[in-house]
Amino acid sequence: MTDEHEDIILAELSDEDLVRQMHDDLYDGLKEEVEEGVNILLARGWQPYDILTEALVAGMTIVGYDFRDGILFVPEVLLAANAMKGGMFILKPLLAETGAPKQGKMVIGTVKGDIHDIGKNLVAMMLEGAGFEVVDIGINNPVENYLEALERERPDILGMSALLTTTMPYMKTVIDTMVEKGVRDDYIVLVGGAPLNEEFGRAIGADAYCRDAAVAVETAKAFVARKHNQLATV
Repeated sequence: MTDEHEDIILAELSDEDLVRQMHDDLYDGLKEEVEEGVNILLARGWQPYDILTEALVAGMTIVGYDFRDGILFVPEVLLAANAMKGGMFILKPLLAETGAPKQGKMVIGTVKGDIHDIGKNLVAMMLEGAGFEVVDIGINNPVENYLEALERERPDILGMSALLTTTMPYMKTVIDTMVEKGVRDDYIVLVGGAPLNEEFGRAIGADAYCRDAAVAVETAKAFVARKHNQLATV
């Protein structure tokens, strides 16, 4: 950390400069500074939703672009996401009280037989950072876990992750079961993981394959916007 950064007293910054500084602190994964920034803005009378969108979501969007473009890597993005979580922890109860609008809701989990979760966790954090409500059901999920979570949470999106070639086919099992139960069309299904590709996503009947967390955020936003537009025209 530079001396210049240590000289900055967040409480002395104007609102505009403080928000800009929070983007930098998020980018650098400075959790305590982000939390302090959130508390200062709340004390100045900012609405929780405005802090979420203008300080946290806007900051994570920059992180997402640089991750997509290969400027940032997984460890740095995890640090940034952790800093954002610190800010979110303060805002979440306040957002619930004010009934702030959400981008959408997603259930996400790694499939049966697979215990990898770094990619899944990254997608979950980035989507939270983009204003989605995310329910993470963890690793090694049989089809029953997915169906129960969908029934319980009624999300817009189901996200499935696999990092092993041996567990990839299980995604098709989940989608086929959703078709059998007549609920496939109720949800947007996004899949991801290192061994997957677009062709595989199409072959198993997913709506889209997302090659990384940044793409997952863009894809989720696009599909949810389309879904809302379709509902509005019905």
